[in-house]
Amino acid sequence: MKTIDLGAVHGLLTRVPGEQPRVVASGNFATPATLLGAVDAALPAYRLFVLNGQPGLPDREGVVPETAFVGPAQRRHPRLSYVPSRLSLVPRLFSTTLPPDVVVLHTTTPRDGAVSLGTEVNVLPAAVEAARARGGLVLVQMNPQMPWTYGDAVLPLDDVDAGVEVDEPLPAHTPLPVDDTSAAIGERVAARVGDGATLQTGIGAVPDATLAALTNRRGLRIWTEMFSDGVLGLDAAGALDPGTPLTTSFVFGSAELYRWLDGNERVRLLRTERTNAPAAIAHNPAMTSVNTALQVDLFAQANASRIATRIYSGFGGQTDFIVGALQSPGGQALMALRSWHPKALVSTIVPLVDEPVTSFQPSAVVTEQGTAEIWGRDERGQARNLIEHAAHPQVRDELWEEAHALGLA
Repeated sequence: MKTIDLGAVHGLLTRVPGEQPRVVASGNFATPATLLGAVDAALPAYRLFVLNGQPGLPDREGVVPETAFVGPAQRRHPRLSYVPSRLSLVPRLFSTTLPPDVVVLHTTTPRDGAVSLGTEVNVLPAAVEAARARGGLVLVQMNPQMPWTYGDAVLPLDDVDAGVEVDEPLPAHTPLPVDDTSAAIGERVAARVGDGATLQTGIGAVPDATLAALTNRRGLRIWTEMFSDGVLGLDAAGALDPGTPLTTSFVFGSAELYRWLDGNERVRLLRTERTNAPAAIAHNPAMTSVNTALQVDLFAQANASRIATRIYSGFGGQTDFIVGALQSPGGQALMALRSWHPKALVSTIVPLVDEPVTSFQPSAVVTEQGTAEIWGRDERGQARNLIEHAAHPQVRDELWEEAHALGLA
């Protein structure tokens, strides 16, 4: 690897082939904004593949945002190219239908002949391998404020063509206060989790409330595609198994979380093909997957991806973890959501989802109203439990009418 200044990026990119090359960049809160800006200035047109793209991505004519999981900077974008895929299979796209020409990473500064990908491993190792296999470029933005993490995060400098040095704070996520509804859901989810369980949760008020309600457990394990600040509380309370590494694929949260993460050998960031492989997930004891949805219908089908036919997010890792958790000894897959959408003012428990289904038949659906057991019940039992225990009271009569029409009552 050679260290260059931003002005030299243009010269490197003159060798990039095609009228619309594909650039794969670190996503979530690890976007290499400074280096990506130089790449954007050097390429007249290109496709920009970023998972969960955050505000500040290049956005102009000639740039096609491309992703398998839509973030706030990509949502409702007129030029968005959404590629449906389970997160575990996104790496395979880079070696088949979506080959990268340039990979742009946000890393630590070098140490012992390597850099660390820090907070974002995810699909990036596969992108690096695919780019190098076809003679593409791998560029890194080296930042001393990026935490050093282990596992598949460590990238040899021999795999990097060039790097630029920056020194800038990482974007941080500040958790919102947990409201009463989220707290009620979190308590119900936590009540199903015993000592020694393995956890997968996402980000948001319900996952935060769930983790906060688990601080009195012991021997908990973490195997997830991402975690945020809720893990800090479990660690401080002594709830985590000290002998088991915390396994994830990316992290985002507060500056405090990043300080805790830096050089923490208890945490391993693995590539998505490993963290999200259903077979690997299933090997964890009492694997408890906690996901959410926009809608769940009376057939226990969940829509977590689309609103009014427009893509909102994507499959993500939900399907991977539901399948893996259900195969785990003592495992369970929980769908946790509010019974009533506070902005749209509609029920989240519906007769039949009218959007493409993201996943189906978890172990149970949990709302602030109660817990609807799903797995192992016949379809009428599933519908009955959803109406009586998960749905908001003001829509239950209507749902019973629809259940009769659908042959579920």
